[in-house]
Amino acid sequence: MPRFKSLPYRPCVGMAVFNRKGRIFIGRRIDGPEHVDATHAWQLPQGGIDRGEDPWPAALRELYEETNIRSVEKLGEIEEELCYDIPRELVAQAWNGKYRGQCQKWYALRFTGKDSEIDIAHPAGGHDPEFGKSCPSPAAIGQPQVTQSEDWY
Repeated sequence: MPRFKSLPYRPCVGMAVFNRKGRIFIGRRIDGPEHVDATHAWQLPQGGIDRGEDPWPAALRELYEETNIRSVEKLGEIEEELCYDIPRELVAQAWNGKYRGQCQKWYALRFTGKDSEIDIAHPAGGHDPEFGKSCPSPAAIGQPQVTQSEDWY
């Protein structure tokens, strides 16, 4: 495997999705090939940017693939990408050892649809579910344990 510092960052998008009451969508990840850190079980929707894809269309695609949500309006975005390294001991497990971390472009979105639009059990396009359940409020998940990206918060 290449040296850690020579590995590239994985280009990604993340979405903070708020409903009309200002509550944010948080999902509990299902363990999978990208999920290698138990402290990151609860997440906002996020995912990789495909080669040649722009961040905004990638955000809409990832949100749809993970939650079935299409009814959103963009409230804002963070201009710069937020980058972080994953712990070195996880590099071989995460993304097949191809990346040292992620650079994420973040968007704030307002969900404008009906709750019935959200379907994490049967996501769009036949994709495997990313989330096992969603959380009604951040207080219900307890104290977040953020490690590699804690400077963002």
